Amino acid sequence: MNEAAFREVMEFNIQAGVNGFWVAGGTGESVLLDDEENMRIAEIAADQNHGRIANIMHVGAPTTARAVKMAEHAARAGVEAICCVPPFFYKPSDEAVIEHYRIVAAAADLPFFVYNLPQATGTEITLDLMKKIQDRVPQLTGLKHSALTFSNVREFVKLGLVCLIGNGALMLPALSAGAPGCVDGPPNMAPEIWVELWQAYQAGDLKRAQAAQEHATEVTNIVRQFGLHATIKAVMSDRLGIDCGDPRRPGLPLTDEQRAEVLKRTAELGLTKVKVAVA
Repeated sequence: MNEAAFREVMEFNIQAGVNGFWVAGGTGESVLLDDEENMRIAEIAADQNHGRIANIMHVGAPTTARAVKMAEHAARAGVEAICCVPPFFYKPSDEAVIEHYRIVAAAADLPFFVYNLPQATGTEITLDLMKKIQDRVPQLTGLKHSALTFSNVREFVKLGLVCLIGNGALMLPALSAGAPGCVDGPPNMAPEIWVELWQAYQAGDLKRAQAAQEHATEVTNIVRQFGLHATIKAVMSDRLGIDCGDPRRPGLPLTDEQRAEVLKRTAELGLTKVKVAVA
């Protein structure tokens, strides 16, 4: 793990104006790392923060025991909140999901966020299931909603939950439905675009927000075409002049031809080299 590169990526985003990180989620490849690597990531994120933003540390794992171990460590490391996918591989019952979350959330006793990513986990946190979780998990604060049921954004907000949209191409409509922000992979490599969108919306400048959303969607589409991890790592390496490496196996890096095409198209969208001030 390249700790210096991770710190610089965080610092680049902080200086671009982001309000927080969903650390070691899908883009962070957490399920491809061992627990000790994920715990070290929590320590670095908390240290690099200097109290400037909020780190929501992902502690999801197939077993409750592993998730508890990482949750306890995240709290000791000093993150502001934790998040967790439901148990995966063996499809859990609703009761198993609720109990898993109850135990993991209690282990850290920090604000707790559900990670609703059914495309990867095979389990969708429906509105009914979320109501049951809310009844049994007092630390529940909100969720990252990456499921395709966009209409549930408003329903989760009506439950009093912080519902962060997990699709960077839908941030503007999600904001209008009551979401406070977006957590997705592409903003890591182009945070200034999504920060512009958020600031424009907060200022009531819908035309500027719509233009930023269009810009954000164009960037998102490149990532979807060429692959999440390989594309973001290639663009971040180029923009910051650091080595973000290749995807953890079984992920594959871009070919030389793909990398050239990605960097050409992202440069055309204004994603050029930047200099990050040392924090």
